[in-house]
Amino acid sequence: MFTVAIVGRPNVGKSTLFNRLVGKRLALVDDTPGVTRDRREGAGRIGDLRFRVIDTAGLEDADEESLTGRMRLQTEEAFAEADVALLLIDARAGVTPMDQHFATLLRRGKTPVLLVANKCEGNAGQHGLLDSYALGLGDPIPLSAEHGEGMRDLYDALGIYRIEDESLSEEAERDVAGAPDDEDDDATARPLHLAIVGRPNVGKSTLLNCLVGTDRVLTGPEPGITRDAISVDWEWRGRRVRLVDTAGLRRRARVSEKIEKLSAADSRRAFGFAEIVALVIDGLEPLHKQDLTIAREVIEEGRALVIAVNKWDMVEDRAKTLKSIEERLQTSLPQVRGVRLVTMSALTGRHVDRLLPAVVETYDVWNKRIPTAALNRWLEDVISTHPPPLSAGRRLKLRYMTQAKRRPPTFAVFANKPVDLPDSYARYLVNGLRDTFDLPGVPIRLMLRKGKNPYADDKK
Repeated sequence: MFTVAIVGRPNVGKSTLFNRLVGKRLALVDDTPGVTRDRREGAGRIGDLRFRVIDTAGLEDADEESLTGRMRLQTEEAFAEADVALLLIDARAGVTPMDQHFATLLRRGKTPVLLVANKCEGNAGQHGLLDSYALGLGDPIPLSAEHGEGMRDLYDALGIYRIEDESLSEEAERDVAGAPDDEDDDATARPLHLAIVGRPNVGKSTLLNCLVGTDRVLTGPEPGITRDAISVDWEWRGRRVRLVDTAGLRRRARVSEKIEKLSAADSRRAFGFAEIVALVIDGLEPLHKQDLTIAREVIEEGRALVIAVNKWDMVEDRAKTLKSIEERLQTSLPQVRGVRLVTMSALTGRHVDRLLPAVVETYDVWNKRIPTAALNRWLEDVISTHPPPLSAGRRLKLRYMTQAKRRPPTFAVFANKPVDLPDSYARYLVNGLRDTFDLPGVPIRLMLRKGKNPYADDKK
């Protein structure tokens, strides 16, 4: 499968074309220039033509140490690894000096370049389309990424890069931050979906780069660098892992800009589709109120949670800080009692190797199946030790229990009056399940149903 990189100056429609090629709205799109900062990958398709497509930040001439300069370096890396690049221009705006400058630079590279004149719907782009011949990149391909016009011409131009007898696997067709497979599939045959979330500037992107061993996503002292949820396929000890770096999540009341709202929605979508979520917190400001808010959102989604305490090398009184974090978790997140904590420094790499073992252990708990017989033996012991309270003078009867699903562990309890069972007793059952069957750090759901044992034979 060949690789296509989409490059061009800011606001020419690169992310719109990326979304058109992958068939989903994966990349953030807005009229504001410079929305895309990191390179984003997806499985592209035009008819029967399959390829890997990379969306990149806008090409701008800037100092390499600046944020814009670092964005350009990411684009240059994508261009270098691609089999073919699409240089997009805005046909309505015409050919600009910046288009000419970067066309000259791209011609010097080894990667073939196809010139694409975007926004050619109607006649508004005809002047820019004709002017684009002066860029020296051959015949321009007129299209409209927003309306899907001109895709046949793009298909013909990309067809010469097709790898014979290629086949796109089912895995490659899925969204890079997409939903996990059905729980009955072999858990080790597909990648483990791990989303990295947290407040802005706590070190999420630095952690991803440290894990994969390369500067895959932009990092820096500027808060809010990451905007899109960026997915990276990786392998850890022979096991495939899909890492998703997300934008920092601030309090909703403080989010006013449209781009930040889009980024926050993309982040929440990413951890909603993940299996495991690593919540990165700042060891110098541990368990900020917003950290707990994010953790509760993750739990409500039914995702497994691991907390990564970053910047641990800068913490002075580590014992006191760790004790404070553990106590705060016990009081503020009792619904995931026993959540795993990993202290580390993503910048130096110290103890980052502890994160994935904790993630895999938590995943195994989140994916655990408990036999029905064991559950009902436990239920009998619980009822005999601490029976349900009375309701209208009559004892509530819990007749039967089974595990309805995994991911997260979900249990169904059949009772004669399920609506009358107090929440306090339901929490007692959940805590008992967690302790007896060793289910730390994952959300447990309990469904109360009316009826008798659904698996008992009817005997008349």
